[in-house]
Amino acid sequence: MKTRPLGRSGLEVSVLGLGGNTFGPPRIDAVTTTQIIHAALDRGINFIDTAIGYGRGESERYVGAALRGRRDEAVVATKFNFMDLDGDPVERIRAQCDESLGKLQTDRIDLLQVHLPSDVIGTDELLAALAGLVDAGKIRAYGASNYASWRLAESAGRARSLGVANFATVQNHYSLLYRRPEHELAQACQRYGVALIPFHPLAGGVLTGKYRPGTEPPRGTRGAAGSVIVGAMNTERNWPIVSALARFAAQRGHTLTELALAWLIAKPFVGTVITGLSNVGQLEQNVAGSEWELTDDEVRAIDELADTGDVTPTENHITQGRQLPRSEKVHEHG
Repeated sequence: MKTRPLGRSGLEVSVLGLGGNTFGPPRIDAVTTTQIIHAALDRGINFIDTAIGYGRGESERYVGAALRGRRDEAVVATKFNFMDLDGDPVERIRAQCDESLGKLQTDRIDLLQVHLPSDVIGTDELLAALAGLVDAGKIRAYGASNYASWRLAESAGRARSLGVANFATVQNHYSLLYRRPEHELAQACQRYGVALIPFHPLAGGVLTGKYRPGTEPPRGTRGAAGSVIVGAMNTERNWPIVSALARFAAQRGHTLTELALAWLIAKPFVGTVITGLSNVGQLEQNVAGSEWELTDDEVRAIDELADTGDVTPTENHITQGRQLPRSEKVHEHG
């Protein structure tokens, strides 16, 4: 499994990560979680992403239990939030960090992320609180999730003024069927040395081939359960794109899933791609996708096939696999 630096965090992560949103009720039990995590670690996948609220609050517990005896093999990321805040936001950050440490059964969190932007706390106060957790040895680095490019720019400027580290990562929705991060977020990531961690990389399963236009979702799938992301991706615009991408992959001896993951990994601003699994069997295809190294010409061809209207040719220049100046490379920043 290939690895790369995760922004400026000092962390080295596998290009393919493991999403913990499936761990815990109502989806994956503790035994299956452990099986999936151990299988991932055995294949060189070291990045595990969860959140304090995933799996009805149990995801972190399941991850912590699965990593007993193997903690040093993993880079563990989790998230705090300001939902239903009643009190001091800084105390909320500290309290949720301590709660996550306990659930994960660990002495440090490798990457602590703010789950959603919130105006209950100012940028200076947020960065200072997170830097304080680094100084205390409770976390190694911090990141953001669902942040717009202007928030990254603001945070970078304030971090310089405060003399603290900026966000190392930003975790946002990004896939072949949702390319809006290419408007400005990708450029901001490269400018400020922030690694993008895409979520919904397979568009809720639409980029796996399990769904078909005009047919009922297979029983037991997220689509059958009324998943919002599956519904959002199930559009007349997307199905011709999905068909064209599937043909492109098949002509090269690969699956649609492998193509979707390989394309994201080929993007110079992406740090690691997290996928949620329901069973160990799904892992192999994801690993195959991480091992497919697309050429620049293939990336350009896929970009054109996946023209969702989210980007223009001018904006899209950053995604074309061009050689970036050294000062712009996310991976050169470390």
